[in-house]
Amino acid sequence: MIKTDFTKEFYFFIVIALFQSLAINAQEMSFEEYNPKSTLVVPGKEIKRAKFPFIDVHSHQRDMSIKKLSSLLQDMDNLNEGIMINLSGGSGSSLKEKVENINKSYPNRFAVFANVDFEGAGGSDWGKKAADQLEKDVKNGAKGLKVFKSLGLRNKDINGNRLAIDDPRLDPIWAKCGELGIPVIIHAADPKPFWEEMNSDNERWLELKTHPRRKRSDTDPAPWEQIIQEQHNVFKKHPKTKFINAHMGWYANNLTKLGTLLDEMPNMYVGIAAVIAELGRQPQNAHAFFIKYQDRILFGKDSWKPEEFPTYFRVLESNDEYFPYYKKYHAFWAMYGLNLPDEVLKKVYYKNALNIVPGLDRSLFE
Repeated sequence: MIKTDFTKEFYFFIVIALFQSLAINAQEMSFEEYNPKSTLVVPGKEIKRAKFPFIDVHSHQRDMSIKKLSSLLQDMDNLNEGIMINLSGGSGSSLKEKVENINKSYPNRFAVFANVDFEGAGGSDWGKKAADQLEKDVKNGAKGLKVFKSLGLRNKDINGNRLAIDDPRLDPIWAKCGELGIPVIIHAADPKPFWEEMNSDNERWLELKTHPRRKRSDTDPAPWEQIIQEQHNVFKKHPKTKFINAHMGWYANNLTKLGTLLDEMPNMYVGIAAVIAELGRQPQNAHAFFIKYQDRILFGKDSWKPEEFPTYFRVLESNDEYFPYYKKYHAFWAMYGLNLPDEVLKKVYYKNALNIVPGLDRSLFE
C-alpha cells in the first residue's frame, strides 16, 4: 500500500514537471520566429496600384510563352504596370523565340534584354565574337544587355582564373553597347555585409543564417570593394555607354557615397530593385536624394511577386509611417513613405526608362 501511494505521487510530480517544462518552452522562440504585430495606430493604407503607369526595368521571366504572357498581363494591369522588361532574355534562338512570342501577342507591353555567355572568355577573338552575337541579338529585338552577378563572382576565363568585370578582354562588349545605343544593366557583387563577419553586429545575420550560401569573404572570390570598383572602372572607361547599376550598386544604405559616384560618372544610372527596404528606413534622406538625382533613378522590382509591389508604391508615393516590409530576413525594421512629388514619380516610374531604353512604346504613358 505504501509502495502504491509512492508510485502515484512520483508520477504526479513527473506530469507536473512536464507541464511546467512545456509552459516554459512555449515562451521561448528563436529570433527568426519572433515577429510581433505593431500596436501603433497611425494614418495610412496599402497602395495596391501605382499612381502612374510604370516600367519595371528589372524583371526575370524564364517562361515567355504566349500563354504565360497573357497570365502576366493580368497582374500587370492590376498593378498599373505599363511595360515589363525581362532581363533573362538569353541569346541566339532562345532570345529570338521570346521576342517572336511578344510580337505575336503583346508587342508594346514586354521587352527583353540579351545576356552574354562568358564561357571561353579570353579565347581567340572571343570579345569580337561576343560583341557580334550581341549585335545580332539586338537586331532580333533585344533592347539592352543584362549582366548577371556571376561576372566577378563565378565566371572564369579559359585559364581558370576569376573573370574580373573590368577585364580588358570584355571591352568589345561594352563598346558595342555604346555603339548600338543600348543600356547595360549590371548586377555586381552582393550586399557588403555578406563579406563581413557573421556576428551580432551584422545587419544581414538573419539572411545569412537562413541562406548560408550567400556568405562571402575576401578570398571567396575577392574583396567586396575590389569587385565594386571593377564595375566603376568599366563605367569610366566607356563613357559613351549607359550603365544601369542594379540594386543602386549596393549603396542604397549610403546615399552620400552613391551621389558622389553619380556625380563622377554621368553615364551611370541606378535601379531600385530589391533595395526598397534601405530607402524606406531613411525617408528624409532618400527623399532628398530622389529630388537631386531624379533623372538617374529607374523603377525595378527583381523577383516577380505581384503581392510585394504595394510596398514599393507605398514607400515611393505615400507619407505613411512605420508600415511593415514583406521579408523579415531582408529587413527587420519598418518602412516610411518618401512622399515624392508627382513629377519625380513619373520620372522614376517611366520617363527615365523611356529615355534610356530604345524602342519602348511612349503612347502607353501619355
